[in-house]
Amino acid sequence: MKLDISPEALAEDLLGRSYDDLDEAEQRALCRVASTDIQLDPDELEQAREGLGERLADRVARVGGSWSFIIGFGLVLAAWMLVNGPLSPFLHLQWDAYPYIFLNLMLSTLAAFQAPIIMMSQNREARKDRISNRHDYEVNLRTTVEILRLHRKVDKIFNKLGQLDRTVEEVAVVTESAVEMAIDMPPPDPSATPAQQAET
Repeated sequence: MKLDISPEALAEDLLGRSYDDLDEAEQRALCRVASTDIQLDPDELEQAREGLGERLADRVARVGGSWSFIIGFGLVLAAWMLVNGPLSPFLHLQWDAYPYIFLNLMLSTLAAFQAPIIMMSQNREARKDRISNRHDYEVNLRTTVEILRLHRKVDKIFNKLGQLDRTVEEVAVVTESAVEMAIDMPPPDPSATPAQQAET
């Protein structure tokens, strides 16, 4: 019995629901599992066309979320406050007196640009995770289909073995009865000619 790998049959066999009851993502996954063609879905195609803005957003998020950025930025802030605060009388240099309004403006500007850029990168990472999860789901479905195929082949082999076992038992019974009949027959007379032995 051949395994039906149409999306409708897979929905019943693997998920225990009809194909029409599945959501769009599950239907798409089952269609891809049933298909032997390898094709990219729209999310994967969009992911493959990564532009300069996306690469830049990933780079900013990578740098902005690192310990080196935090330590470096902390040193810049400390130097800014020291130069414009306690060290300003010695250095004769002060461009942002306490309460550091210009520093506050710079920090607000940095946060205003950095936050959306990091969010763009996180959205791209979330999209990559969804694609990866969908691939894992499809691999699991394909594996289940292969297991079902193997299970049905093993069942077929066991059925054949059962038929062979019955045939062997029948042959054994026939052989045993033939042996018993041969035992019950009188032994041939050695002095008789072959024609006489055939008559007995």
